[in-house]
Amino acid sequence: MAAAYRELRDSGYLVSVRGSGSVTRLPGAAVHAVPSLAPDFLDFTRAALPAVPELADAYTRAAQLAPEHFDTGSYDTIGLPELRRAIAERYTRRGLRTEPGQIMVTIGAQHAIALVARTLLARGDRALIEAPTYPHAYEALRLAGARLVPVNVDGADGWDGEGLIAALRGTSPSLAYLMPDFHNPTGRSMTPELRERAIAAAARQGTLIVADETTAELDIDRRMAPLPFAAYGPEGTVLSIGSVGKTLWGGIRIGWIRAERAVIRKLALARSASDLGTPILEQLLVADMLGRMDEVLELRREQLRAGRDHLEAALARAIPEWSVPRVSGGLSTWVGLGRPASSQLALAARTAGLLITAGPRFGIDGAFERFLRIPIGYTPEATDRAVGALASAWAQVARHPAADPGYLADVV
Repeated sequence: MAAAYRELRDSGYLVSVRGSGSVTRLPGAAVHAVPSLAPDFLDFTRAALPAVPELADAYTRAAQLAPEHFDTGSYDTIGLPELRRAIAERYTRRGLRTEPGQIMVTIGAQHAIALVARTLLARGDRALIEAPTYPHAYEALRLAGARLVPVNVDGADGWDGEGLIAALRGTSPSLAYLMPDFHNPTGRSMTPELRERAIAAAARQGTLIVADETTAELDIDRRMAPLPFAAYGPEGTVLSIGSVGKTLWGGIRIGWIRAERAVIRKLALARSASDLGTPILEQLLVADMLGRMDEVLELRREQLRAGRDHLEAALARAIPEWSVPRVSGGLSTWVGLGRPASSQLALAARTAGLLITAGPRFGIDGAFERFLRIPIGYTPEATDRAVGALASAWAQVARHPAADPGYLADVV
């Protein structure tokens, strides 16, 4: 019996989690996080950083300011004026002139993506997405009824520029969701020339580009820091989404939308059907911390540089056959496995105490079995444990390779 269970696990048909038993699944199925993990389990499904040390003091300062708002109505779908002003000023300092009236504060970036999708898309509209991409973005677009049009982003070479322009021209999507800086999961950044071409093509087709810039300032050693994406074309073609979840801490659910005033008004009217505003205390906190972002970003640069370099060295020692592109910023790298085994590898890693997201989670229709996203922001100790678990799991996969997941298409 034990041998049979081991064979099923190694072939990707069974996954066993410490303290949770075993469940069956088809090889190639997307691997999702389980709700509860054993205490010694290592979770690498999140590409995120711990809170910055300054945050505790910032909460104290925000709490001291909060009583000033106790006599005002707390239902505000646009955001506190002082935070909208601080966000607008940061855009302006980065090279994109922005007024507070162009800003809406949201409950994180995902809230912004979902609000934009359900407000600005009609069921059946085309929405261009990158492939691979941030999974919760395409989920929000699908939930809004969009028909997805994927364009390729490669972990080594970045965007298929001609494919992107051709897709914009050929399909005339209503919306295009792009992550132009330190793309999730590949870590690539779009060239200034392609930014200009993409915005120009979108403007001609009447496509609204939604630029997810949540990782845009997590620069390690990029040779040239581009302007905010919307600065590369005419006003009105780009709606920008940002947040502090990747820079300050993911537990602060504060994001924002930058768009034309008319679009902000439309979003504000639609928003009240699902929520009535963003918490005041967190808005005060972020308004305070935006004035300290230069110091925060320098800290993040040091953390991410150390994490990236340590991960690259550990993988080179433990699994030298993998292709590990060097990223210049962001929170992850998109590792090439050399064969379609990502889902089987992620399942095998669970038995070694590691939870990690398989490549197909970042694509549609089961693509990207040859790739694995690995976060770069963890401590050296956690990274060493994760790489050890991956090496052990990879050895299992090599001993018991599963059939090509593509075989299911022939059966169905």
